[in-house]
Amino acid sequence: MMAPFLILFFVFTVMPVFATIIISFTDYNVLGTPNFVGWQNYINLFVHDEIFMKSLSNTMVYAVITGPVGYMLAFIVAWVLNEMGPFLRALLTFIVYVPTLSGTAYTIWNLIFDGDVYGYANSFLMSFGFIEEPIQWLTTEEYILPIIIIVQLWMSMGVGFLAMRAGFSSVDKSLYEAAAVDGVKNRFQELFYITIPAMGPHLMTAAILQITSMFANSAVSESLAGSPSTNYAGHLIIQHLSDYSSVRFQRGYASAISVILFLMMIAMNKVVLKLLNKIGR
Repeated sequence: MMAPFLILFFVFTVMPVFATIIISFTDYNVLGTPNFVGWQNYINLFVHDEIFMKSLSNTMVYAVITGPVGYMLAFIVAWVLNEMGPFLRALLTFIVYVPTLSGTAYTIWNLIFDGDVYGYANSFLMSFGFIEEPIQWLTTEEYILPIIIIVQLWMSMGVGFLAMRAGFSSVDKSLYEAAAVDGVKNRFQELFYITIPAMGPHLMTAAILQITSMFANSAVSESLAGSPSTNYAGHLIIQHLSDYSSVRFQRGYASAISVILFLMMIAMNKVVLKLLNKIGR
């Protein structure tokens, strides 16, 4: 009974991973035969590719901020909604989740940070005398990455948020009654002593989804700042990967980038799961 899933998982997940690792040690442009070059792709990435190092730095800053902060925001919002009535809870869950589905969200943020006097941010700041002339938010190097981080945090209520909502709903209510008998007196004590340990699997699922999204999502950066952004100020590793894979067709080099990204995701995943295991205990 497990054979269909295992076969599909092996063919479409395991095999591509190993194939990518092998291709990362070659010079392969799709049209010709892969030419083995050893560690040359990895050496070029870290020694000669300044854009990759820039994207690596941007990705680490982006991930360190949007990952933990977005995860905590999703948890807090899910907890607050769980304390509401069924109708209001369902309505607000839909409202909070919609921005992750709607492509018009980027249009709204582009209007907010438009570089002319009609952009909402410029209009507001000029109205109150904070600035005298419009700021080119999405083409000025120092503003690009902070804006991308802000928008990503606003859109962090994705599938991980839904996993947390499901986790709150799945906690056995009798546990709270037993805890009240044992001396638990308020909602915060219930949260730390009952809710968080009981929804451990949901927290882990949300963490994995959050890690995947913060490393593999470049939609915010591309939609707001373009690809590439000014002086690569908002360039992320996944954009560098897409550039070499889909534009330049240097698949060997792109595979090396994807292997590094894969290792970063695994390392971050291990750290987060260890922290969650300690919290669950």
